Amino acid sequence: MARSKKTRKGGENGAKFAPRVKKVDRNAVDGKKSETGRKSGSRHNETLLKQASGNTSVKSKDVRHGSKKPVALTLPTTVTAPLVVKPKQPKLTDEQKLLKLEDDPRLNQLLDQLEEGRDLSDTDQKWLNVQLDKIEQLMLSLGLTEGDDTPTQSPKKQLSDDELLNRFESGADLLKDYQQKD
Repeated sequence: MARSKKTRKGGENGAKFAPRVKKVDRNAVDGKKSETGRKSGSRHNETLLKQASGNTSVKSKDVRHGSKKPVALTLPTTVTAPLVVKPKQPKLTDEQKLLKLEDDPRLNQLLDQLEEGRDLSDTDQKWLNVQLDKIEQLMLSLGLTEGDDTPTQSPKKQLSDDELLNRFESGADLLKDYQQKD
């Protein structure tokens, strides 16, 4: 078989190129990007910028020059004390929190005023309610609440002799009782 050379023409399935455009038309389409920012050297030619703009409202001072505030070159005569970092205290247990809340003199004073029948201000009443809620939550978590809220269990009914004998003979009930005790 004879070797055939590749052609540069794509034929029907080849890549389609954009038609040629004259150079004059190309420049108009692309165009130069508009410049952004200040012109170079504008910091040094401030007077020329003022004349060119014609505005008197232009700032007299360029912000890029920095601060003109004088800086002291000597060391300060007074030495400030270094910050003392307090060591972290261990977290209080619930018992310690409860004792701390109960020993609070403000709480005791407000409770005494309530017992005497005096009215408290709104801020004092809100603070007192918050403190009493905290104390109640701590007492619940420690299990120090009064027994009034817990339901009492009724004792088991007495079984007859025949029922006790049947229960003894069946070992399944004993296993359940043993598991319930743990």
